[in-house]
Amino acid sequence: MSTENLPQSPEQPSRKPRVAVVFGGRSSEHGISVVTAGAVLRAIDRTKYDVLPIGITQDGRWALTADEPGRMAIVDRRQPSVEQLAESTEGGVVLPVEPGNREVVYSEPGSVPKALGEVDVVFPVLHGPYGEDGTLQGLLELSGVPYVGSGVLSSAVGQDKEYMKRVFTSFGLKVGPYVVIRPREWERDESAARRKIVDFAGEHGWPLFVKPARAGSSIGITKVDDLSGLDEAIAEARRHDPKILVEAALRGREIECGVLEFEDGPRASVPAEIPPPEAHAYYDFEAKYIDSTPGVVPAPLTEEETAEVQRLAVEAFEAASCEGLVRADFFLTEDGEFVINEINTMPGFTPISMYPQMWQASGISYPELVDRLVQAALRRSTGLR
Repeated sequence: MSTENLPQSPEQPSRKPRVAVVFGGRSSEHGISVVTAGAVLRAIDRTKYDVLPIGITQDGRWALTADEPGRMAIVDRRQPSVEQLAESTEGGVVLPVEPGNREVVYSEPGSVPKALGEVDVVFPVLHGPYGEDGTLQGLLELSGVPYVGSGVLSSAVGQDKEYMKRVFTSFGLKVGPYVVIRPREWERDESAARRKIVDFAGEHGWPLFVKPARAGSSIGITKVDDLSGLDEAIAEARRHDPKILVEAALRGREIECGVLEFEDGPRASVPAEIPPPEAHAYYDFEAKYIDSTPGVVPAPLTEEETAEVQRLAVEAFEAASCEGLVRADFFLTEDGEFVINEINTMPGFTPISMYPQMWQASGISYPELVDRLVQAALRRSTGLR
């Protein structure tokens, strides 16, 4: 039978992919995550994507927030928060919990839940624990929602500096001397744990860097020049993480390199150099975000050095099975060897951050960078891959 004269169903208009930008979170990097989200919201192409900003408060509530990037900035040295942007002090956003359902729901006490529509991809610009460490990635895997950046294992490895170094060493990447003190060591014998650090200093010399093992943005890190400053440094690190990492100081230049996932695989950006900040003992949180100590892009390296650090950055990306993006941080030692310090699977992503600056110098603007990351996430399935 001919169907030529039968009534035809009207074609459904195609909708734009919907991107949920998730930011804030429970970690000490909450404020920087809000700043990063503001930059992403400002840059994302609204003619190409619908955007849903979702903030996670410092106590873990998922809040519907204002889409106002101008309010998501550091002002008078004060960091913004999700609490300042939330449309309600009680309402909460709920992601779908079963694969195949991407409907996001908003509810307030005493009100009928409101459907906010389907989400096609999540752009999680969370830094630190409870977001960058594989926890949010696991939730999104269970929900079957694609997301920007690395998966569960890679995110966890990228957050835990001890296991990151263990992975790199197993793949033949050179790391500097370090020692780890786990929570049970403090609980079992605090004096023995402290002596372990003192013995490490005796072997490798002062200064040491005492760090939370699972934090970023240089938060909780102290440069310790001698024994008198050790106890205070340990207490500061443990304030952010019960597990701490102690590293020997490496003498050399600080070099960073960005890695971005293209259709044919990961590629490295031109590298950058972080010169010693004049007003700070090292490249700490205030030097990065408050005083905006500028990096040198591209780094003044030889062609051979540039090629080598780019190769090593991609190797680190592959070693940890990363996806989407990574910033790899190195020391170029006085004998000309690159030693990897760490990777960040969701690096600082404000326009003044080094990762976007390196790609800008490589020919990819900030808006294009955001678009490439979203497109890479849309191409990728959730689950085992």
